[in-house]
Amino acid sequence: MGLSPDVKERLGIVFEVVKTSFHWGFIPTLLYLGFRKGSEPGMPPLSIANLLW
Repeated sequence: MGLSPDVKERLGIVFEVVKTSFHWGFIPTLLYLGFRKGSEPGMPPLSIANLLW
């Protein structure tokens, strides 16, 4: 049973949106989770300035 062209087009759009969202959201998500967890004991505290150095 094949998919109709309309369904294929919609799936293509959905996959492009998911791919773009993952592409642009992966690193910011990792940074957010890292800052949320905080630094390990004995390490300097995390700040936005630490990202620049």
